[in-house]
Amino acid sequence: MSRPTQRDGTQRDGTHALASRAEDAGLNAAATADSIWLDGWLLRFCDAKAKRSRCINALAPGRLPLPERLALAQARYAAHGLPLFVRITPFVPPGLDEGLAALGLGRIDDTRVMLQPRLASLGPPAALPAELELQPLDGAAYAELIGQWRGTPAAQRQAHATRLTQSPVRYEARVLRRRDDAQVLAAGQWACEAEFVGLYDVAVTPASRGQGLGRRLCEHLLAQAREAGARIGYLQVEADNSPARQLYARLGFSDAYAYHYRTAAGAG
Repeated sequence: MSRPTQRDGTQRDGTHALASRAEDAGLNAAATADSIWLDGWLLRFCDAKAKRSRCINALAPGRLPLPERLALAQARYAAHGLPLFVRITPFVPPGLDEGLAALGLGRIDDTRVMLQPRLASLGPPAALPAELELQPLDGAAYAELIGQWRGTPAAQRQAHATRLTQSPVRYEARVLRRRDDAQVLAAGQWACEAEFVGLYDVAVTPASRGQGLGRRLCEHLLAQAREAGARIGYLQVEADNSPARQLYARLGFSDAYAYHYRTAAGAG
């Protein structure tokens, strides 16, 4: 029997409180040095690929009328040469999504936050095949690798590297590679804060997909995070990324809440 849900999609049996804590952990993991507070909104300006590091997070109702607050925020983003994105979660002040839609901001990037509240249930990961090995990478090297795979411009790679190396949250990155030629087949990283661990930037090269490497990598990442004290896992994944969502479901993750962005037409 399915559990009752609230209008925001989170469950009423305590999962809402857990989801709220995961949201806080995700905000901290995406922290940037370049940010300001504007009438209840946290504005971030890191010009990396991930919108969560260069968007508005609405954390409090504020006092200014919405059009005025939006205009002030727009001026800030224009000064940084960035488009404006407002991240809409179940935790934003009531009516914000509808208000932004009425002002002409379109909806993009339907995303799910998935939770695994019992990481200990996964047990130890299976041993890797003899021909494979895990290798750690520092934040700068990892940002460069993922940026190359995604075709990210050099400036965004550098911004990503800066955010990782200056993060107030502990990040650990690993690549799965062949021993004989050191070719990297898959990569991922985790961000750990208290008992929460987030999986970020998990990727498998196109030629290596369909071999279970993504699951092997995630199992080892989560095992390392458990050794660091993590007990609850979270991640963010696009709603239409069925292969990734199926992988995470096999690891015990399930949908906790959804979010999307509001932005001016064409900015997405």
